[in-house]
Amino acid sequence: MSKKLIIIGAGGVGNVVAKKCAMNPQVFSEVVLASRTLSKCDAIAKEAQNIGLPTAIKTRQVDADSVPELVKLFTEEKPFMVINVALPYQDLTIMDACLATGVHYLDTANYEPKEEAKFEYSWQWAYQERFKEAGLMALLGCGFDPGVTGVYTAYANKHYFDEMHYLDIIDCNAGDHGKAFATNFNPEINIREITQKGKYWENGQWVEIEAMSIHKPIEYPNIGPKESYLLFHEELESLTKNFPTLKRARFWMTFGQAYLTHLEVLQNVGMTSIQPIKFNGMDIVPLEFLKAVLPEPGTLGENYSGQTSIGCQIKGIKDGQEATYYVYNNCHHAECYKEVQAQGVSYTTGVPAMIGASLMIQGDWMKAGVYNVEEFNPDPFMEMLNIHGLPWHELHNITLPHEY
Repeated sequence: MSKKLIIIGAGGVGNVVAKKCAMNPQVFSEVVLASRTLSKCDAIAKEAQNIGLPTAIKTRQVDADSVPELVKLFTEEKPFMVINVALPYQDLTIMDACLATGVHYLDTANYEPKEEAKFEYSWQWAYQERFKEAGLMALLGCGFDPGVTGVYTAYANKHYFDEMHYLDIIDCNAGDHGKAFATNFNPEINIREITQKGKYWENGQWVEIEAMSIHKPIEYPNIGPKESYLLFHEELESLTKNFPTLKRARFWMTFGQAYLTHLEVLQNVGMTSIQPIKFNGMDIVPLEFLKAVLPEPGTLGENYSGQTSIGCQIKGIKDGQEATYYVYNNCHHAECYKEVQAQGVSYTTGVPAMIGASLMIQGDWMKAGVYNVEEFNPDPFMEMLNIHGLPWHELHNITLPHEY
């Protein structure tokens, strides 16, 4: 039986989620898109209508910082679930509203407090008992990374390893949007993420490093070698908890030299700071101002060339022998734009959110409580990736570009 859902957030990812859900009326009976800026929702709904999607997208205005506004929206619309692709600062208010109104929850990025560049799952995991008692489910981090990377890891663990020992998640965007400096998702969140200290898991503890201080070239399929930087990424926290045999887990992401040069200059002049400063008698946050002058990620899709490549490289033991495994997806920006008028980074986040919601609605992934994607059977999710635009490829027992 198809069910109604609300999507909160009308940026690049919200655009993809809304359109992909509207393509699947057999799962989603009604699609409501809500944001603080109603005009953004209306523009997406109109595009969806113009390209002939079978389900009309209804639009609503809501301030996701306000629990009363969210409760009013959920009470009036009565959705089965909410897909949260708003800002990570708003995860908890949306979860509170879900508890108040009996609505299931899914997001793509974990909570972080606005006043501190620190993201971790502790705040959301603390909702476990409340969601269980309410008979509701919250699915955390159901984008690509986090999201598909967790499903990839669970799939590897289920089918190819008796014990996984080493995990490297590698993320390359080899696309060209033609802008001097732009981020592929929310500039404020993106810059907060990469300018904080790096961190990885090794031998039962977290090892902290200076931001961007460890890097090396990694070969990406159909792309070639790209300089890749070790960052902390949220799925490392849940994957090391849920797969305790991991001796080391790391996350790598590529950045072009022009991007890094711009970022260094912006940092040096204080434009990436999240501490308010006085300007003409007003408090402004430099990073929020920078976000306002940078290109909106949702506008980067047209004429965006090249592709992304994201995957998991794993080493462990199978039947007493060492084994390696590499599973990945390559996604072309131009193809994404043709389908849903979005660039590939938004697409790779939005499609998995739709898939996770589908599995919840259909009952394949449905259990009261708060969970990460790797805690469920990965097989139906992997099957749907191939159907809905993110086909994956796997390589066995190859030499991986890491020291063990």
